[in-house]
Amino acid sequence: MAKRTIVAMPGDGIGKVVLEEAIRVLDAAGFEAEYVQGDIGWEFWCKEGNPLPERTKELLAKHKIGLFGAITSKPKDKAAAELSPELKDQGFNYYSPIVSMRQHFDLDICMRPILTFKGNPLNFIRRGAGGVIDEPVIDTMIFRQNTEGLYGGVEWTNPGDQVYDALMTHPKFRENFAWCPRPELAVSTRIFTKKYVTRIVKSAFEYAKLRGFSTVYVCEKPNVIRETSGMMLKVAQEMSKNEYPGIKVSDVNIDAMMMWLTKNPEIYNVIVAGNMFGDIVSDGFAGLIGGLGFACSANIGPEVAVFEPTHGSAPKYAEYETSIVNPCAMVLSACMMLEHIGENEISSRIKIAVAKVIEEGKVKAYDMLKLSGSPEVIKNGAASTRQMADAIIAKL
Repeated sequence: MAKRTIVAMPGDGIGKVVLEEAIRVLDAAGFEAEYVQGDIGWEFWCKEGNPLPERTKELLAKHKIGLFGAITSKPKDKAAAELSPELKDQGFNYYSPIVSMRQHFDLDICMRPILTFKGNPLNFIRRGAGGVIDEPVIDTMIFRQNTEGLYGGVEWTNPGDQVYDALMTHPKFRENFAWCPRPELAVSTRIFTKKYVTRIVKSAFEYAKLRGFSTVYVCEKPNVIRETSGMMLKVAQEMSKNEYPGIKVSDVNIDAMMMWLTKNPEIYNVIVAGNMFGDIVSDGFAGLIGGLGFACSANIGPEVAVFEPTHGSAPKYAEYETSIVNPCAMVLSACMMLEHIGENEISSRIKIAVAKVIEEGKVKAYDMLKLSGSPEVIKNGAASTRQMADAIIAKL
């Protein structure tokens, strides 16, 4: 069989380090692939005015599978200030390249698994009856709609006549916002479409059916955001009734979910949400299994799929002479990639190796030692990024 080609997109900061270590683990596990580099991130914004160059889109369109590290994003004014001098005032506007990638390739299904690793000192614990310490096993998959909602990018500051006139047709806008001078008005839209709401909800039901879970939790806010959140809840309820009668729907508001996840997180096995609320709840749940050092994700579309840790580029850490960041999230994202392309046996071996390293506890990244991130953590017994990867490779 010919080697599969993977588009490796290191991106910015620690993305470059963790992606390199994940590829070392993949190689050691016997996954045979050729990696072509895809340019993405802040460097290309600054020197080209485009953080997602067309050449990278062409690579993804050709090879279909991407492994992505992390990006740096900054507010509009700071982004404009860091453009190369010859590009300034040329009409370039910074927009998140990962959001652009998701929308360009229709990567609308985002899956974010939240899984407890035995022995992880960062695992969530609670005090039970009689003061007994309880450590619940969390096994959650969060399905986040990835291309619409508040991250859709349909926004205005000082909206033009057509937009403003359209807004004025809504009684709530006339009543509550007509007083505001237009130059002082900023508007972001939250757009849901039934097509993509249906796709993400169906993915959640299919996963629940595969795993034998009895409930899909819709994590939105339909009592206030009636149209968009209401659409997702209604689609889920109808799907439960007509297509998945053995799986019920539970409506949990995002604010209530953020409270309940620290009370009984083990009951929420399948959660589906829109873009912003899915982002929020997945980060909240990630804190229960060790934080962003263990948070992996998949972005899946009809043809292209990209796999990434959910952490950022952490530019401060990228400057350290010895990298201290935990590579597990990137390694586990690579496992999601393997499963997507049918390499389940290799994925299983890597995940078992990660679990053994964590349970054994001899090699721990600085976050697992509950240390503040600084170059000094290596002297205090923390493993470097490479040492963590070496330990996983040794367990293979």
